[in-house]
Amino acid sequence: MNLNPFRYFFFSLLIISILTIIACKGKSPGPEPFPEKFIIKSADLSFLPEIEQAGIVFYNRDGQAEEMLTTLKNAGMNTVRIRLWNNPTSGHSGLAEVRAFSERVKAKGMKVWLTVHYSDTWADPVNQQVPEAWKNLRFYILKDSLYSYTAKVVREIKPDYYQVGNEINNGMMWPQGNITYLTNFRSLIEAGVKAVRDNSNTCKIMIHYAGIDKAKEFFSSLGGLDYDIIGLSYYPLWHGKSLSLLEATMKQLDQQFYKEVVIAETSYAFTLGWYDWTTNIIGDDGQLLDSYPSTPDGQKAFLNEIKR
Repeated sequence: MNLNPFRYFFFSLLIISILTIIACKGKSPGPEPFPEKFIIKSADLSFLPEIEQAGIVFYNRDGQAEEMLTTLKNAGMNTVRIRLWNNPTSGHSGLAEVRAFSERVKAKGMKVWLTVHYSDTWADPVNQQVPEAWKNLRFYILKDSLYSYTAKVVREIKPDYYQVGNEINNGMMWPQGNITYLTNFRSLIEAGVKAVRDNSNTCKIMIHYAGIDKAKEFFSSLGGLDYDIIGLSYYPLWHGKSLSLLEATMKQLDQQFYKEVVIAETSYAFTLGWYDWTTNIIGDDGQLLDSYPSTPDGQKAFLNEIKR
């Protein structure tokens, strides 16, 4: 595969999402699981419409110009993760763009995995801003707005996976949905779940937590909620360098909560070189795992171990 430009965009600008389903030991009240041993091979391609709009050309491993979705499908990808913002100021990652992009993904025969931030911008453990249009709403109206919006998204896009919030370690739509107000937070998740269930018999619902530290406590606090998948982010820089601890945590979550457990986000560097105008997150060997150097082969080995 050529490093320039395909590998650069695939591995540097896009969050790699390799998702491995661990066998459930109980039956979820939601839709039937996909066939046994189904492994989703996915990347978050949310930036792709914006990159294409800039006129970037992608090349396949034979050096031929090719649409990126075609290249990735031919390489074995079967699912595309796409973020959704309520009303982004950039115009990208809003409902219209995500709906159109989702149709392209489906036309390629791949599944759609929506990660819905319930914000106009990035939502993560330290940022969970209420959409501007929903600011200052009374809580019961905020919850109703979340339900109506979710129902609209599910009806219009018909995703295969629906992620209620993104990295919601500390809640969502602050301040009212902060996890400090656990009853409120659970109520918001319940509204999102109900909207998905009311509008789809097949879509699988994911709750997404960043990291593995205190993951068991977090999902214990959501006990009794109707969802299908526990999603975890795992970046060695932020979440520790022990892959054995990651594996043990996934197994513990599976056994305790009877849910499919997946790695929803991960990534790894293929170089420490600086070749553009952007700032690299990974900049020195001390931020890497000892057995996985910052080379294409090292990156591949890391992702294969995550997949295993």
